[in-house]
Parts: sequence; structure tokens; C-alpha cells
Amino acid sequence: MKVRLGAVLASGALVLASACGTDDNSGLPGAVDFSLDGLRCGPSGTLLASGSSAQANAMEVWVNTYQANCEDSQINYKATGSGAGVQEFLQGTTAFAGSDSLLTEAEIAESRGVCRDGGQAMHLPMVAGPIAVGFNLPGIDHLNLDARTLARIFDSRIDNWNDPAIAELNPDADLPDLPITPFHRSDGSGTTDNFTSYLHASAPEDWPHEGDKSWKGRGGQSADGSSGLVGMVQQNEGAIAYFELSFAHQNSVSTVRVDTGASEPVEATVENSSNAIAEAEVIGEGGDLALQLDYATREEGVYPIVLVTYEIACDRGNAPGTLGLTRAFLTYTASEEGQRALGEIDYAPISEDIIQQVRQRVDAMA
Repeated sequence: MKVRLGAVLASGALVLASACGTDDNSGLPGAVDFSLDGLRCGPSGTLLASGSSAQANAMEVWVNTYQANCEDSQINYKATGSGAGVQEFLQGTTAFAGSDSLLTEAEIAESRGVCRDGGQAMHLPMVAGPIAVGFNLPGIDHLNLDARTLARIFDSRIDNWNDPAIAELNPDADLPDLPITPFHRSDGSGTTDNFTSYLHASAPEDWPHEGDKSWKGRGGQSADGSSGLVGMVQQNEGAIAYFELSFAHQNSVSTVRVDTGASEPVEATVENSSNAIAEAEVIGEGGDLALQLDYATREEGVYPIVLVTYEIACDRGNAPGTLGLTRAFLTYTASEEGQRALGEIDYAPISEDIIQQVRQRVDAMA
């Protein structure tokens, strides 16, 4: 069954929702095949979830595929941003949350008041991908930058595109005498958290600020959501910003190749970010699957600025009315079919050894 996305939206069958001011999810192809033989449906009902806007396009595919094959189920995912999604989960109003950042110890402790029977929130890494650095520089399609230079640009300490530090990294480029306008997220964002964690890990002297969902750098201008940042880059010559690769590709925005110290600068691609995810280590305890990324990697072909989106759910003590549908939907997203769909829309599937553990944890949810 080949379903045209516009028709789905018009019919009201699509219940993936974005809050006002957050990232849109309109970048999918005009016709997407949502049919899937053998998808095992859970019980009928409605499932509420919210959070990460970075995974909005992935959720759009997953939600539509699940609903096209399980007609008695409705999945409502609101792309409100990681912070808002976690807050709603901890208030007990959603079955799970999407977050691009790990929960704090305080948030895990708070989750014990929501998860019954001694349960608590767990991290289920479900989707990953590169954070691209997009730019608008007349006459320049290819640009190399390293962590130190990126840190100084986004901290407003390099303010012109013909700066010697940029010229040294791009000896063959005719860099214009043009002010740099760095843009950052105005809303609390897991994308910001991962981007600034990369800067701090790779260039701590140039980016002294710890990684955080809220922007800590000096100066610059802000916009709401990744779609807002893309719009600012498109509209302003000399602009630079960070957003998920899918947003760059959807809007034909040029992206930076990152000089990590490897023999060649590394392009933001699904394959190169998958190499970074494969190097991640599980640091969660007691079955929790929180990951630690190596932002300062110098390995060949490994793109260092990546994020992992976790589905945050109770390991046990889930609400009885939503447990079966939650488990069924997350079983599909973690399946071979669910993960395979990610590469077609600029996301990176979770590595096989880790996604196998995710499947086990979802199956054990109670």
C-alpha cells in the first residue's frame, strides 16, 4: 500500500503533532510506503507521547507505518522538545518521552513516583544521527572547520569569515570579508546539549561551558527549533547554525566538514555518524541503556557531532492501560524494519549489539 503523505495529512489519519514553534516534520518524500508485512500489533487504543523534535521525521514514519497496519491504534507523538517531553512524562501524562539528553539523577529519582511497583525511568536508545553545521557563504559550497574554530565562532570570538583561523583550514577557498552571524536554539534542546558537549569535549579551552540544553555561549542570535535555525541560515548571508542533517538536506543548506585530526575532514553523513554510534559505550546500570559518546574521536571516517534520541519509559510499573500498546509500538521501532527505515531519511540506525539490548528491555517492560 503506497500512501501519499499529503493525503494522510488531509484525511486526519496522521496524529503525529508538533507544538507551536517547534520543528516541523514536512521533509518526507511525497509518497511513502507505510505497508509492512508481519507487523505484530498490540491492543487497540490511543497512546500519548512527546519530546524530542530531532526524531520528528523518524516518528512520522514509525507512527504512520504502525497505524497503517494496526488500524485500531492511534499514536499521538508531540514534538515539543526534549525538556518538555521529559517534564510531561514525569507528570504522568504520557506513556513515554523522547529525549536527546540523558536524564539527571534527580529526574530518575522523580520517575519513581510515576513508575509503579518500584520501577523507574530507563533510557532506550532508538534513533541517532549527525548534527550538521550549516552555513550561508556566497561562493563557498565546501568549508572545513575544527572544534577550536567552531567553538570560537559560536562564542563570538571569531567574527569574520576571512579570519586567519578559518583561512588556514580552507587554503583553496576565496573567503569573503563578511561578518559571521552565529545562530543558536532559543528553546531548551537536546540538540544544543549534544552540540555544546562536543565543543566542550573537543575544545575545552575555547569552549569552557559545560554541555547544556540551554545555550551558554556569548553573543549570537537565536531561533526556535531546528526549522527556525535553518530558516535563519537561508535568509542571512554569513550565517552559521547547527541542526539535524535531515533539515539541512531538506532545505539544500551547505554543511561543514569537521577536521577532527584524522587524515581527511569528515562530512556529516549517515554512514559517518553510524561509525560514531558504533563506538559508543553503555554506561547505564541495572539494564538501563544510557550511552557515552566519544565527541573527541580522531578515528578515520567518524563524524563526531552526533546525538542519540532515547525513548524514556518505565522499566516496570507502566500504566496498565497503555503498557501493551507502548510495548508493541516500541517493539516495532526497535525492529529490523523500524531501524532500516531510518537510513532513508538521514538518520542512523542504532548499532546491532545495542539495539538487541533495546529489544530485550522493551520485551521485559511490565
